[in-house]
Amino acid sequence: MTYSSNLASRATTSQSVEADSLNLEDPTLQLVQQIVIAADERKGGDIAILEVTEVSTLADYFVLVTGFSRVQVRAIARAIEDQVKETLQCQPRRLEGLQESTWILMDFGDVVVHIQMPQEREFYNLEAFWGHAKRFPPEVFVSAA
Repeated sequence: MTYSSNLASRATTSQSVEADSLNLEDPTLQLVQQIVIAADERKGGDIAILEVTEVSTLADYFVLVTGFSRVQVRAIARAIEDQVKETLQCQPRRLEGLQESTWILMDFGDVVVHIQMPQEREFYNLEAFWGHAKRFPPEVFVSAA
C-alpha cells in the first residue's frame, strides 16, 4: 500500500467531527488551533486532530502532522513552539526527537503533537491505533482563525 492510499484509508476509519461541535473558547481547543495554524503555515501534510479524551489518559487531543524532510519536520516543530509561546504564553512540557527529526513529539499536557516523516507515519500508523477516537478536520481550526 502506498503512502497516499494508506492516508486515504486512515481518513475514513475514524469518526469525523463537524465544525459546529467546536468550542474555541476552550483553552485546550485554542491550543490545538494554534498548533494546527503553525503546522499548516509550514506546509505540514496530512494534519489530523484526534480527540482521545474518552480513550486515553495521556492527553485530550493528539495532533499528527507529516513533514517531508528532516528540515521540514524541525521547522514545523519550531513554528509550533513559537506560535504557541507567542499567542498563548505556553511551552511544551517535553520535546523529544529534535536531533533525529524523523519523529518529533511535543507534549503540551492536554495536547500531544506528533510530527513525523512519511515512513514513520505509515509504519506506526497512530490513526489506526487511536482509530476509535473522534477526528476533527484541520480546516475547521485554520478557517476559524
